[in-house]
Amino acid sequence: MLRVVDGQKTPGLIGYVAPLSATPGGTLEFKVSSQGNRSVAARGLRLICCDPNPAGPGVKTEAADFGLAESYPASEQHAHLGSCAFGQIPDLSDYVSVEIELVIQPTLFSDSAQTVFSLQNAEGTTGVAMIVRGGMLFLQQLRTDRVFDVGLALPLNRWSRLDVTFKPDGFSVVIVEESPRGVEGKQAGSSRVTSAALTGADHICIAAVWRGHPTQAFDGALEGPLASARRLETSAWEIIASWNFGGDARDTWVADARGGEARLSLINMPMRAVRSSAWSGRNQDWKQAPQDYAAIRFHSDDLSDCAWETTIRMVVPEGMQSGVYGLEIDNGVGKDTIPFYVIPGEKTKRRRIVFLAPTFTYMAYANFARGNFAGDLAERAAAWNAYPHNPDEVGAYGYSTYSRHPDGTGVTLSSRLRPILTMRPNYLTYFDANGSGMRHFPADSHLTDWLEKKGFSFDVITDEDLDRDSLAALSPYDVVLTGTHPEYHTRRTMEALIAYREAGGNLMYLGGNGFYWKIGRNDDMPHLIEVRRAEGGMRVWASPPGEYYHQLDGDYGGLWRRNGIPPQAVVGVGFTAEGGFEGSYYVRTAASYAEDLAFLFDGISPDERIGDFGLSGGGAAGFEIDQAATDLGTPEFATVVAVSEGHGPSFHTTFEELLLPDVFDGAPRAHGGISANIVYGKSETGGGLFAVGSITFCGSLSHNNYDNNVSRLLENCLKRFLADG
Repeated sequence: MLRVVDGQKTPGLIGYVAPLSATPGGTLEFKVSSQGNRSVAARGLRLICCDPNPAGPGVKTEAADFGLAESYPASEQHAHLGSCAFGQIPDLSDYVSVEIELVIQPTLFSDSAQTVFSLQNAEGTTGVAMIVRGGMLFLQQLRTDRVFDVGLALPLNRWSRLDVTFKPDGFSVVIVEESPRGVEGKQAGSSRVTSAALTGADHICIAAVWRGHPTQAFDGALEGPLASARRLETSAWEIIASWNFGGDARDTWVADARGGEARLSLINMPMRAVRSSAWSGRNQDWKQAPQDYAAIRFHSDDLSDCAWETTIRMVVPEGMQSGVYGLEIDNGVGKDTIPFYVIPGEKTKRRRIVFLAPTFTYMAYANFARGNFAGDLAERAAAWNAYPHNPDEVGAYGYSTYSRHPDGTGVTLSSRLRPILTMRPNYLTYFDANGSGMRHFPADSHLTDWLEKKGFSFDVITDEDLDRDSLAALSPYDVVLTGTHPEYHTRRTMEALIAYREAGGNLMYLGGNGFYWKIGRNDDMPHLIEVRRAEGGMRVWASPPGEYYHQLDGDYGGLWRRNGIPPQAVVGVGFTAEGGFEGSYYVRTAASYAEDLAFLFDGISPDERIGDFGLSGGGAAGFEIDQAATDLGTPEFATVVAVSEGHGPSFHTTFEELLLPDVFDGAPRAHGGISANIVYGKSETGGGLFAVGSITFCGSLSHNNYDNNVSRLLENCLKRFLADG
C-alpha cells in the first residue's frame, strides 16, 4: 500500500536496521515507519532462500526466537532529502546592517524554491532566505513565507559572486560573474525588506532552510560564505563569521575560519573534495591543494541518515547461530522484512565455512531506480508475491551510486541508515524470460540455500565486519565463500583476502565482476560508502577530472585495477565482458583432464555442457563474466579448468581491457575473447583458490532438485578444500 507524502510515494510499513550485523549479546536497532502510527507485530526469521519463482526451490524461511514482544508501538516517520550546512551565528538583532557574501554555481534550475542561504532562528520560523526559482533570485520572509522578486538572474553552471546586504532602509543584491566579455556586475535593491526582518535570527543555513530538517534544498556548489555586520553606534563593518569549505573533506562539519564558535554541521553529507572556482587543473588531490577544492556541492536529494527513532531494540540472544536473518514486521496495512546478520561472537563455536556477505555492494546498488518496473516486471512481482516496492515508484529514501542527482551529477555516497528496497527478500531486478531476474541480496540466497540443502554448516560475516577486523575475521575458517557479485571493496578487505589465501586458507569466488571498484570509508561514519568513478571502467556516470579522490578517506578512487590490486591478484579472475541478463554454459579445457584435477569433475561426463540451465538468465555463465590474466596477477598455481561459450551479441569487452577497439591491453590469454573462466589451484602454502567468473553461476545450483553438474562441481571442490583443512 503506497501513499503520497510530501510529493513522494511511501509504503504503509518500511524500516531499516543499525548496524547490519551483530554478535550474540549485541544490540540491533530497528527503525520503522508505520502508516497512521499503527503498532507493529514482529517476529524473527532465518532467511534461507529468497527466490519467489514458482519454478525454483521456493521461498524458504525458518522461525528464529529473538525474544521479541507480541507488539510494539510505532510511529509514522519520514525521510527528509537534501543536504545543507547549519549552525549558530551571533544574534543579528544586535546589528543594524548585515552582509552575506559567497561564491555560487547553480547546477539545476526548477520552478521549486532552492535556498542559497537562510538567516533564521533555530526553528526556521523567523528570518529571511535567499532563494532561486527558475534561475531568478527571490527573497523569502520565513515568518510569512512571502516572496519578493529581486529581479536578477544567476547563470547556470557558471561561478558568480553573490553579495546580499540588509540595511534599515532595505536590502540590496550584487551579482558579479565571469563571462566571455570579461567580468560583469548586476545590482538590484528594494525597500520592501529591511534588516528588521533579521530580528531573532541567530543561525545560518547554507543550501536550505532548516526547519528541524532541510527544506527547499539547493542543487549546486557554494564556496567561501562570509557574514559581516555593523552595529548602530559605529560605521565600521566587522566579520562575524566566515567558513572555508576547502578544509578537511573527511569532516562532517566546517569550522569558523576566524577561530570563532560559528561552526556549521553538514547535514545529509553533501559532496566535498570537489573543484571550486579557482581550480586550474594543475592539482588533482584535494589534500595537496585545498585552495583548489574550496567548494561544497549540495543536492536536493542527498540522504546520509534518515535519523529515525528506534522502534524495536533487539539484543541477539546468547547462543544464536551465525546466519542470515530477517525481522518480519506487520502493521495490518503492510508488511516488511528487514534483513540483518548474526555474526560469530567470542563464545560462538565456529563452523569451518564462512559466507562473506557483500553488503558494500548491496549499498552501492541500494535503491537503484532502473526504469524497468512498469509492465511485465510489476505484473510478475504481483503474480509471484514478490517484494512489491520498487525504487522506480518509491524514491523517498534516496538512490544508489548508479543513479544521478537531479542536476545530472553522479551519486557518490550511499548510506545504510535508510530503508533499502533492493535489499529485501524476494526482490526482483529484471523481467528474466529464462529465470527469476534477481541480483545481489536475494540472488546470494541461491548459494546459502544450496549450502543448507547439501548439509554444509556455515557462519556469516559481512564485508563491513571484514573491513573492521581484517584477517582476524577470516583466519578461524577453512573456507571462505563469496557471493554472486562482490564488486565493491576497500583496501583492507582486498588485502585481508589475499593474506588469508597466502596463509593457507581456501577462497571460493562464486560470482562475477567482483573486486572491481574501490570504495572510500571513514571509521567515524561506518554507515557510508563512497564511489568516485575515475579513469575508465564500465560506468553509468564518470567523475569529473580533478575529483578522483574520496572525501571520506582522502584516497584515490576508481578501479582496483588502477589502484595496484587487480581482481586477478585476489581471486584469479577479473572482469572482462558483460551483456544482457542472460546465461550460457561452460566446457572443460584440455588442462582440466590432468590427473590431479579429476576430482573436480567426478560425476560429470567429459562432454557435458556445464550449466546450460539456471534461474539467473537460464545459464551458469552470463551477464558479467571474468577471465584469468597472468599479467594482472592470476597466480601461477591456478589452472583454467573450464571456459564459457555461446554468448549472444549483447556481450561486449569491458573498456578497461582495451587500448583500441578489439586491441587488448595486456598479454595474450589462452582462454580470451567473450568467455568466462573457471580457475582452480592450490599454492605451495596450501591455500586454495576456486573462481567461477560469472554472476549467474549460483542461479544454476538448485536445478533438477540440486542434482546437476554445476552443483556437483561446486560440491566436489568444497569437499576437497574441507578435506585439506
